[in-house]
Amino acid sequence: MKYSVDAFPGRTFFSNGKEYLYFGGTGYLGLQTDLAFQDLYLQNIRKYGTGYSASRASNVRFSVYEEAESHMAKLFGCQACFTVSSGFLASQLVADYFVKQKYALFYAPETHVALQTAGFQNESNYAALQKKIHQFLNKNPEAIIVVLLDTVQFFGQNYPYFEWLKKLPLERIILVADDSHGFGILGTSGKGSYGILETLQSKELIVCGSLGKGYGIQAGAIIGNSHRIKSLKNTAMFAASSPAVPAAMATYLEATSIYQLKLQKLRQNCELFRKLLQQPHRFFSMPDHPAFTFKDDGLTAYLEDQFIIITNFPYPNDSGDKINRIVLSAHHTADDIKKLCELINSFNYTNN
Repeated sequence: MKYSVDAFPGRTFFSNGKEYLYFGGTGYLGLQTDLAFQDLYLQNIRKYGTGYSASRASNVRFSVYEEAESHMAKLFGCQACFTVSSGFLASQLVADYFVKQKYALFYAPETHVALQTAGFQNESNYAALQKKIHQFLNKNPEAIIVVLLDTVQFFGQNYPYFEWLKKLPLERIILVADDSHGFGILGTSGKGSYGILETLQSKELIVCGSLGKGYGIQAGAIIGNSHRIKSLKNTAMFAASSPAVPAAMATYLEATSIYQLKLQKLRQNCELFRKLLQQPHRFFSMPDHPAFTFKDDGLTAYLEDQFIIITNFPYPNDSGDKINRIVLSAHHTADDIKKLCELINSFNYTNN
């Protein structure tokens, strides 16, 4: 069932005169409804304006972009970083760049459409992908290829172990990873997946994605080595697109303590959920990640009858597989988690 709302769906929302407890979406840190975060954002809007549509290549430039990008680079542990207006644009910019550079691109299963360009599509399974990569490199002994993937694959194939990647000749592979569901959430202090992927020692590593899911700001980021970042920033796509809202960049810089507190609360909520859940084997999840995916549509309907709504829709289009996913957030209370778990534990599953 679809629900129309007139305000941001935080831990609860109202629709058709009824209140529902909400465990869906991607507002992992609950920042969109956090008063302290909102106040900080409003202060920065008054300073920087509500938006900025000029090119980053313009002769008049906000210094806050470079300040925020320098901060991100230090946090993620990379040489350089730059931001754009959305995670989708960040991933499209990188994919488009490598297509125009005439690299051979190989897509991992279930890679987000943000990383795809015309004529390219995901491989059906990991074994087929590995075989195709080995065959191509054997036939082209001097070639360097690009492998694209999402760091968070909700059935656990990628983060945190990336076992299938370890079976590839990574010294000949440029890895491009979309970390939209990792930025601000995964790793030490929410550093995301860059540090883990870096240990694999691929030919080169570029990580991109949305800052909206973890950091609560409408922006995207691309991180990697200085030479490649300079080349990516020199593209027409970067110069021709409007940048992220400068007030968002300033808020990101000033909200460090809020991010830390929210991440701590999110991990407490995840720990409580795992502790109370009686049949964890029915859910697919990853360490430190607040999404819990399952396949039983009956559980979704049962929770809905109890006025609890989770993520439940076909993706990425109407012909895609339906998602059944419980998403915890830092804005949920301990009582919210307990109520959810009581209902899940009382549900009669149709299979063992």
